[in-house]
Amino acid sequence: MTSSSFRHLLSTVAFAVVISPLSIADEAPTLIDPSWDSLAKWYEVPEWFVDGKLGVWMHWGIPSAVDDSQPNDGSHYGRRMYGTEDFWSPNSNEGDLEMTRVLTKWHTEFYGDPSEFGYEDLIPLFKAEKFDADALVKVVKDSGARFIMPVATHHDNFDMYDSFFPWNSVKMGPKRDTLREWKDAATKQGLKFGVSTHLYWSPRFFKSARKYQKEGTPEWEFFNMDYDPLEFASQDSWNEHWYARSWDVIEKYDPDMFNNDSPYPSAKTGKNLGLKLFTDYVNRDRKENGGNQTVVLSCKDSNAPPEGFTYNLERGGSGDIRPEPWMWATDISGSWFYRKGAVNRMSIPVMVANSIDAISKNGVVMLNIALTGEGLIPDNQKAYLDAIGAFMRINAEGIYGSRPWKIFGEGPLEVKDGRQGENHKDFSQNDIRFTTKDGNLYVFVLATPTKDILIKSLAEDGLLEEEIASVSLLGGEGESEWKRSSEGLKISLPKVLPEAHVVGFRITLK
Repeated sequence: MTSSSFRHLLSTVAFAVVISPLSIADEAPTLIDPSWDSLAKWYEVPEWFVDGKLGVWMHWGIPSAVDDSQPNDGSHYGRRMYGTEDFWSPNSNEGDLEMTRVLTKWHTEFYGDPSEFGYEDLIPLFKAEKFDADALVKVVKDSGARFIMPVATHHDNFDMYDSFFPWNSVKMGPKRDTLREWKDAATKQGLKFGVSTHLYWSPRFFKSARKYQKEGTPEWEFFNMDYDPLEFASQDSWNEHWYARSWDVIEKYDPDMFNNDSPYPSAKTGKNLGLKLFTDYVNRDRKENGGNQTVVLSCKDSNAPPEGFTYNLERGGSGDIRPEPWMWATDISGSWFYRKGAVNRMSIPVMVANSIDAISKNGVVMLNIALTGEGLIPDNQKAYLDAIGAFMRINAEGIYGSRPWKIFGEGPLEVKDGRQGENHKDFSQNDIRFTTKDGNLYVFVLATPTKDILIKSLAEDGLLEEEIASVSLLGGEGESEWKRSSEGLKISLPKVLPEAHVVGFRITLK
């Protein structure tokens, strides 16, 4: 098939999708209109998501197979290898530009000049020869996770599934439908299955690669040469293409969660195809489930009404309890995509404590792992999964199915509100978090205590109106010694503490 005939086919597919039956009100009497007002009115976060608390994200693809000696930034290798003329250049700081110069030089010395060895030439190196979705999902499940969310397409325009777009993992690279394997493994082991797409930035991502492309070649399509790298958001052809690719994932893989990890076609310049996709996804689910919503729609739009979707506060946090459930998404690899030398600046104890902080504020935790090109979890990342798993096994009753209390907690460490700027500082035993479930109050001490624990928020005549019947250490034996006064609730330091970085107590109320 020629490039021009494929583009004609894609346009036809996109047009057919845009006028899908879900647009006909007679077939969907409870149709959510493609607007944030309508989504805010009808969107409902399913209980499985709020109850599950913990998921694992997987960034895996072409950059995972770059040689281990690469100097920096596995996530954006595809743009950095072509030099500094990229979509960050007008506003980039010197550090960003220097990282790009270093990586371009390394790529040229290791693989060859980008004009001779381009990003497309890395695809045969991505073989996934040791990828075992069943084994990986078992590791994830053992960590306490209740859902997984592999990346379907990143900014590099390569689909990790059986896509109608020819640059995909079935036709090249691993020659496997990795998304199908993830879904089958998750279903088999009782986990919910989500997908994440990062496609929308793709024309800008490869801006610097454009000078090396030749019209009429297959690469012309891979590097988005038919779309303007700066004005693509106003091109109907690109917005329809984005919709068609995104809907293809939804139709083929029926995900329990759809995470849009980049901007989307706006009502002003993109024929409102972004909100059309989001509402078509939710409407499709409601139609199949008697008007009930069972799926999660996630994105990063801080200007949209939070009632209409699940907000992904990637690398951020919340300063207080949020009325709507939200997602704290973070990376435990240090580079999003695998890079051997990557270091996570967040220690394991802080990661566990940050997770409980998010949960106490009506959040759900999503930890990203970065598989190697072979398809394995590196040991340094597995250590993070093992740590959260150890905590979850001991403290499960105060986590799964829990809800926030009147306040999230107390203590000196303040978590920044909003995306980015997540906490990397150590917590102390004075940093306390609360959850509640089945009439019990749960208290979590965010650092291993070394002396008696004083919880000021639980003082007599304070926020806790009920009397306390007993206090028990989760994972311990018998009841703990405690005393409640006008100063607070003092819990005597247990003689033996669980090795879980964060210590939990059950407070049984009269």
